[in-house]
Amino acid sequence: MKRALVTGASGTIGAAIARQLAASGQHVYLHANNKIEQAEAMAREITNSGMNAEAVRFDITQPDETRHALETILAAGPIQVLINNAGIHDDAVMPGMQMEQWARVIDVSLNGFFNVTQPLLLPMIRTRWGRIINISSVAAVMGNRGQANYAAAKAGLHGATRTLCLELASRGITVNTVAPGIIASPATGKLFPQEALVKMVPMQRAGTPEEVAELVGFLASEKAAYISGQLLNINGGMA
Repeated sequence: MKRALVTGASGTIGAAIARQLAASGQHVYLHANNKIEQAEAMAREITNSGMNAEAVRFDITQPDETRHALETILAAGPIQVLINNAGIHDDAVMPGMQMEQWARVIDVSLNGFFNVTQPLLLPMIRTRWGRIINISSVAAVMGNRGQANYAAAKAGLHGATRTLCLELASRGITVNTVAPGIIASPATGKLFPQEALVKMVPMQRAGTPEEVAELVGFLASEKAAYISGQLLNINGGMA
C-alpha cells in the first residue's frame, strides 16, 4: 500500500483530494495545523468507510517541528505521494500591504513547500517511484488584484516544480503543479455570486473540489507516469 501526505487537508480542496487518494487504496496522512479537529473528523470518516487515513498536526513554517513530525511518519515507511496543498490568504493591494502580510503568505505556501518536501525526497527516491503534486492557483497564472503575496508564493511553486522534475525524472518520480480556478466552497460562494461567475468564467460556474481531486488522483496514479514538470490549469476556460 502506497502512503500519501496531503498538507492543508482540513480545507475544501485538501479534503476532497484526501478522499480521492484514500479511495484509490492509499494510506493517507491528513495534515493540518490550526484546524486539526476538521482533519481528524475527515480521517474518521475515511476510516469508517473502510479506507485508511490518519490526521497529523504540525506547523509547516517551522522547519524543526516539520522535520520531527515527518521523521515520525517516515518511521512507518516512505511517503510516495505528496500533495503540497497548504496555503493561506492575507489580501491587500500592494501599496497598502504590510511586510508581515507578505512574509506570512510566502512562508506558508513557499517555505512550507520546502520544509515538507525536502525531508521526504531521499526516502521516496529509494523506492524509485513517487508523485509530487503542488497545488497552485489561477491567481499565480493570471494575477489577481490584492493578492501579490499569494500570487508570488504560488507562482514560485511553478519554477520549483519544473526544476524538481528535472532532478527526479530518472528516479521514476513525477512532479507537477495543478492550478485551480474558482472552486466552490463556503467562502467562494460569498465572494463570487452567480452573476460574477458568468462574467469571469467561460463555463459560467465554479468548479467542484471533486473535479480538482479527480485531476490530482490521475496525476498520482500509474497512468500519469509520463507526465512531469507540467502546470495544469483547471479553471473552466479562464485565460
